[in-house]
Amino acid sequence: VIAAEELVPSILDPEAFEEEVLQAFVDSPERFPDYTADQVRFEWRSWVSTAFLQSSASATPEVAGIRTAALGTLWIAAITILFAVPVGVGAAIYLVEFAKPSRFNDFIQTNINNLAGVPSIIYGMLGLAVLVRTFEPVTSGDVFTSGPPPSENGRTVLAAGITLGLLVLPIIIISAQEALKAVPNSLRQAGMGLGATRWQTVRSQVLPVALPGILTGVILSVARAVGETAPLIVVGAASFITADPSGPFSKYTAMPIQIFQWTSLPQTEWRHLAAAAIIVLLVILLVLNATAVILRNRYSSRA
Repeated sequence: VIAAEELVPSILDPEAFEEEVLQAFVDSPERFPDYTADQVRFEWRSWVSTAFLQSSASATPEVAGIRTAALGTLWIAAITILFAVPVGVGAAIYLVEFAKPSRFNDFIQTNINNLAGVPSIIYGMLGLAVLVRTFEPVTSGDVFTSGPPPSENGRTVLAAGITLGLLVLPIIIISAQEALKAVPNSLRQAGMGLGATRWQTVRSQVLPVALPGILTGVILSVARAVGETAPLIVVGAASFITADPSGPFSKYTAMPIQIFQWTSLPQTEWRHLAAAAIIVLLVILLVLNATAVILRNRYSSRA
C-alpha cells in the first residue's frame, strides 16, 4: 500500500485512481526506490459478498464471515418473539378490555411505562442474575435431559432471547394498548348488543382492527432487540465462536457483538469486516422498519 486515498473517488472512478497511483511512480521515483510501475498490481475487493455471508468467524480476516453471528441473531430474535409477543399482547388485551379501574391497575400501568425507559444494561444484569445463574438448570437444558446437559452453564441462546424479550416487553404492551384504544367503542357496543360475550367481541371485532398497530409495535420492538449489545455482553455472548447455534441451549454470538469484537482489533482488515457487518445489520433493520411502515399504511388505507 503506497498511499491512502479518499473512499468516494476510488469507488466512483477506479480507473482514474489507478492512473493517479501509477503517475506517482513516474513523478516521484525516489519515494519508491524498491518498486517500479510495472510491479504495481491493483486488487479491488468487496467485503460484503456471498462468501462473507456464508463463512463463520475466523482468525484470518480474509476468510472470516458473519454467518455464525447472523444465525445467533436470528435464534435470539425468534425466542424474543415467542416470549414477548404472546405475553405483551395478552397483557395489553387484559389491561384495556377486561381490567377494571383500580389503584392496583394504575400501579401496574405506571410501572410498565417506567420499565420502557430502563437502560438495557439493567435488563442484562437481571438476565445474568436470574436466567444465567438462578435458573441455570433450565437455560442450560439440564432439566430437559437425563444425560450431560447441552450446555455447561446458562449462557445460552435461551437466556439471551428471554433477556431481550423482557427488554422489549413493556414496549410491546404499550404499543398494543394504544392500538386497542384506537378501536372505536361502537364496534364493542355493536358486538355485545348482538349477544356476543366480551371475549368474542374482542377476538372477532377489536383484534382484527387493532392488528396493524400491534404488528407495527412488535416489528419495531424486534428491530430494537436485534441491535442491542449491552445485555448480550452481560449474559455471556461469546466474542469468538465458530460453531453455528443449533438450538436454544447452544452457545452463541450476535451481529452487534461480532462488530464490537472486530472493531477492537488493531488490523485494518478487521475494521473492513466490521464495516461490512454494519451494512448487513443496517439492511436487516431497514427491512424490519420498512415492513412496519408498509403494514401500517396498507391496513390504515383499508380502514
